[in-house]
Amino acid sequence: MSFINFAAREINCKIVYYGAGLGGKTTNLQWIFEQTLGKSGGKMISLATETDRTLFFDFLPLDLGTIRGFKTRFHLYTVPGQVFYDASRKLILRGVDGVVFVADSQEERMDANIEALENLEENLREHNYDFKKMPYILQLNKRDLPSALPVEDLKKVLLKKNEPVFEAVAFQGVGVFETLKECGRLVLAELKKG
Repeated sequence: MSFINFAAREINCKIVYYGAGLGGKTTNLQWIFEQTLGKSGGKMISLATETDRTLFFDFLPLDLGTIRGFKTRFHLYTVPGQVFYDASRKLILRGVDGVVFVADSQEERMDANIEALENLEENLREHNYDFKKMPYILQLNKRDLPSALPVEDLKKVLLKKNEPVFEAVAFQGVGVFETLKECGRLVLAELKKG
């Protein structure tokens, strides 16, 4: 899954932010970008559709260290939230090393969360990825809203494999780096196994 560039002594890993439309995937990436690469004049690439956006950019976290003398570079992607763009979702999942599922905590968005989660599992199967072995994080976003369901209620429905769960308010940066750091840690742990 990971791409190793021996000349540059880099391991390139792909983390995909998945979830229903307007759940906060883009907001997570925008916050990370603005706090890191955006401050140094970096660029984020956005592929816009009529109703949604797919974003990606490279991110080299300095605090995650090296593996056998290789720097680790993370490529972060979002998928389009609309099921209409399932072909794009499948394409973006190709070569994935870790997944962050961004769930919208609002009660009225639970059906969309469930549909996106089922779609994720189906698309991973189509790529012959074992969801049970995939580094995976559940982020419960929009915790600040009055219509946010209690965390335990969300976990009963959305928790799939006792994965790490982070509460977030992505537009304020709450829980954003914690989610990314844990996903990166799980990806690196998998790489060290192989």
